[in-house]
Amino acid sequence: MPEIQERPLSEIPSLVRENVPPLTENNEETHDVFISHASEDKDDLVRPLAKALSDEGLNVWYDELTLRIGDSLRQKIDKGLANSRVGLVVLSPSFIKKGWTNYELDGIVTKVISGEQVLLPIWHNITKQQVVDFSPSLADKVARSTASHTIEEIAIEIADLIKSRI
Repeated sequence: MPEIQERPLSEIPSLVRENVPPLTENNEETHDVFISHASEDKDDLVRPLAKALSDEGLNVWYDELTLRIGDSLRQKIDKGLANSRVGLVVLSPSFIKKGWTNYELDGIVTKVISGEQVLLPIWHNITKQQVVDFSPSLADKVARSTASHTIEEIAIEIADLIKSRI
């Protein structure tokens, strides 16, 4: 069972961004949350989490809600990453194995380092040691685990964090 720190995310200064992104120069929509995930985790976690976040009033970039036939996957992901306040990363054994998820994670980390985005990790069917082996710096981030929190609890906490900074 992964170790989970139980501090509310809103109490972690490094996870909070004070400025809200404006519309892009092309008046493209900004998103509160970009969800990076492995497709294997859609049914049991990601789809219900995206819905729960939307139900909390957040604008969510989630592939099933955003991508349309004929879209360029890379371009849409890049725009979604560029125009989102929070990068929500669903870390799982499947996530670690995928190429696209690592591409998205690289983009999120780049935006975090420049102070343009916040990274919020969700651990799903993964141990702390697996996260440490994959990325020691991600293992250091306060996370929420589906082993100890419901989807609704996670969604409410994320929504509260984002809404408290608007």
